[in-house]
Amino acid sequence: MDCLAALCQMRPALGDLDRNLEAHFEWLDRAAGAGAGLVLFPELSLTGYFLRDLTQEIAVGLDDPRVRRLVARSKERSIVFGLVEESRDHRYYNSAVFAEDGEIKHVHRKVHLPDYGIFEEGRYFASGDRFEVVDSKLGRFGILVCEDAWHLSAGWLHFLDGADALLVPCASPARGVDTDGPELSSETAWRTLTAALALFFQSWVLHCNRVGFEDGAMYWGASSVVTPFGQRAAEAAGEHEELLLHRLSSDPTRRARMFTPLRRDARPDLVRRHLARLLEDPDALKAAGDEAPASRPAQD
Repeated sequence: MDCLAALCQMRPALGDLDRNLEAHFEWLDRAAGAGAGLVLFPELSLTGYFLRDLTQEIAVGLDDPRVRRLVARSKERSIVFGLVEESRDHRYYNSAVFAEDGEIKHVHRKVHLPDYGIFEEGRYFASGDRFEVVDSKLGRFGILVCEDAWHLSAGWLHFLDGADALLVPCASPARGVDTDGPELSSETAWRTLTAALALFFQSWVLHCNRVGFEDGAMYWGASSVVTPFGQRAAEAAGEHEELLLHRLSSDPTRRARMFTPLRRDARPDLVRRHLARLLEDPDALKAAGDEAPASRPAQD
């Protein structure tokens, strides 16, 4: 893997797909001028985040002409962008599209939908059901849309599948503004999380967060690139639009995995057996060579 990555810390307009599409073209022109080979946009970059009752109205299929226009721009550089996807059976997903060579190469449908505090994604979106590595001409990438990154099993699955980098498009609103620290508690939490993901999974982590205000929420930005050693290599200024550039290469990944062979020593077979016991899955236990557990006593 050797490419210049561009993270587009942008300010999408809520519910205005056409305006956001033109903004994507402008960001792509800037990225092209810098020579970027990979361009990453924030979560739901084509639609805005707090859509609520607009979700079904603003949703589009992957064959929508506007989506096709944006995908066509991937002939010279790989693009990751977000939208509300309407499936053929009329379910609605918070999706991240990976486009390359003028075609859609992969679509990740957000699996973990936050439904707490100010978040209501579980009310409006269907949940995705898989984590699959994208085998790109630039390398192997795992996509984690915002809340997905907080579930370490998701990143671990990408790690086991050989991901070189984790792409984390986000729409993270400011939280913890009443704290006494120098930064928002949400920013502190994300700094810790991205460093941990990079360190434990020995992968580049590209965290692309949006900025601006939307429905009373402020998005804090501070998009970043973290090395496979957990070190922050590049960071955008918070709260302002910015094109963050950083070159990715395979050498740090190789050195990290040589220094501490976590991938070599991973034991997914052991995890499988323990999960089979916890889930009381006799078929999985049989396949693993263990006996099925005794039934648990009924609860009152």
